[in-house]
Amino acid sequence: QVQLVESGGGLVQPGGSLRLSCAFSGITMNYYTIAWFRQAPGKEREGVSYIASSDGSTYYTRSVKGRFTISRDHVKNTVYLQMNNLKPEDTAVYYCASEIIGADWPPPTKHFNSWGQGTQVTVSS
Repeated sequence: QVQLVESGGGLVQPGGSLRLSCAFSGITMNYYTIAWFRQAPGKEREGVSYIASSDGSTYYTRSVKGRFTISRDHVKNTVYLQMNNLKPEDTAVYYCASEIIGADWPPPTKHFNSWGQGTQVTVSS
């Protein structure tokens, strides 16, 4: 059974930084993708950043390019999302999720079948 646990959310002022962590377990496939999604009140869930297990390929949605960095620690089975220069529009619940189908890049949201519980990120002065 795949489990993902997010941590690191909180309240930060505009221009500040946060690092989210996603500790995962139970993935038995060699090839998988871990992604960060976010959902703001009244808005659809959107994919923010993706990282592939096979070669470390990454993908970022346009609104976070140059500000967010996704990375992984194989030993700790943890994926990180470093978020810099945060903006009020980054406020959302952030989720990490895993996908093992591997047919598309980045994988569509419907392919992600294991999700964490989410962590709140609030950017406000």
